[in-house]
Amino acid sequence: MAKAIMLQGTSSHVGKSILTTALCRIFKQDGQKVTPFKAQNMALNSYVTKTGGEMGRAQVAQAEAAGLDPTVEMNPVLLKPTGNSCSQVIVMGKPVGNMSAKEYHAGYSLKALGVVTECIQKLHQDFDTIVIEGAGSPAEVNLKDNDIVNMRVAKLAGAPVLLIADIDRGGALASIVGTLELLDPDERALIKGLIINKFRGDITLLKPALDFLEVKTGKPVIGVVPHLDRLGIDDEDSVSLEDKEQPEKVSELDIAVLRLPKISNFTDFDALANESDVQVRYVRQGEAIGKPDLIILPGSKNTTEDLLYLRHNGYEQELIKLAKSGTPLVGICGGYQMLGREVQDPEHTESDLDKVMGLGLIDSITIFEANKVTHQVKAAACNHKFLGINYSGHNLAGYEIHMGRTQFLSPVDAAFTIVTRSGKSVQLTDGAISADGLVMGTYIHGIFDNDTYRRAVLDALRVRKGLAPLGVIKDTQALKDAAYNRLADVVRQGLDMDLIYRIMNENNGR
Repeated sequence: MAKAIMLQGTSSHVGKSILTTALCRIFKQDGQKVTPFKAQNMALNSYVTKTGGEMGRAQVAQAEAAGLDPTVEMNPVLLKPTGNSCSQVIVMGKPVGNMSAKEYHAGYSLKALGVVTECIQKLHQDFDTIVIEGAGSPAEVNLKDNDIVNMRVAKLAGAPVLLIADIDRGGALASIVGTLELLDPDERALIKGLIINKFRGDITLLKPALDFLEVKTGKPVIGVVPHLDRLGIDDEDSVSLEDKEQPEKVSELDIAVLRLPKISNFTDFDALANESDVQVRYVRQGEAIGKPDLIILPGSKNTTEDLLYLRHNGYEQELIKLAKSGTPLVGICGGYQMLGREVQDPEHTESDLDKVMGLGLIDSITIFEANKVTHQVKAAACNHKFLGINYSGHNLAGYEIHMGRTQFLSPVDAAFTIVTRSGKSVQLTDGAISADGLVMGTYIHGIFDNDTYRRAVLDALRVRKGLAPLGVIKDTQALKDAAYNRLADVVRQGLDMDLIYRIMNENNGR
């Protein structure tokens, strides 16, 4: 049986995901065969495994930190909000339907408990150490009866719990004391330590508060972790997107991403933002797109609703005007579907509407079907015509997550050729590039994570602007691995790892 530790929080967005990532890397550095686990995740940022299963992006980062390929056993239940208090429910990587919050929590969640239990048992067999992430707060009394992600999981896994509070938002002491007070006695006993996260300032000034917490709660403070900026690690949800909204630098290239209400997989643009000559800014409702060097329409969990958002907020005409006046435009997945003439939804997989008119910048229609396409892919480009770069490259890695199938009404130049799908050899065209080379759509998420392709696009934008190409190719994976090590170093300094090991060895969660 593996040793386990679980991280729960006094609320959402206190840093559970990032501290789980840190512990995965720390345990890996210490020679442990470690895996992350989160029973149920709610997020619009998702990923496709090698076997074609869909899972939450945070567990992917945690798996990378642990030196593993992500598998759906690490996140057996994924909820992807679709709107109107509804989510698409994905179990073991495959969608089982759309459900309202009431339908899920009152009727379905406990049915998924058997799958969660099986995954925990498998991870116990296959690994030395399991780092488990909770969700929200364990003290949400209205949800406890049907909980499959917090205390019930701690009991199933035999995992002692560390409770995390975010001191940056204020009220950390009260949130810890209040959370413990709302727990049942047996749940309170599972919590073996407290972590103060996102601290700024002189830690000596915090010492009286830490002493108070230990006396008041009878729980040791495991440590204080400083506020960490620009980690270079994939984000999980739209809450973390708020941190990206305002540009932190003025750069030579300005890339505008439309901040759609149902934006998904915005990690597609992190590699662009990490380039020294690029500013990626997210255009929120009411803000002007301006005159960027490149516009990106991102993925969406609800293409029809987000198309209507563009129309009703004046962005549709602004996008068409900018594209026709020469501003390059890229659409990825849902954004690609929006570029066509029409999006049809005869089975009402996304909304009650049968069809919605698109932007008409690519001569295509997209028809939604119930079956979801989820694959890791490798793609090739031959004399790729976007921006006139004539780029040729092989083994471009990415992944597909979409329910629509796009059909062309007239011949177009494909953007890429998919050569492997879920490990199987194929020859499938993907996406489209307009005749003038300034509008491109693709279903491939993560296309800008490919280092040579990303720099080819950026250098083409530089030349269009009268700037010399940089030609400097960053190794995205090496930078990400270095970020995991930096994170582990900081968290190791902030936490009493010897105490964490003792807590795990005692296995008081049993």
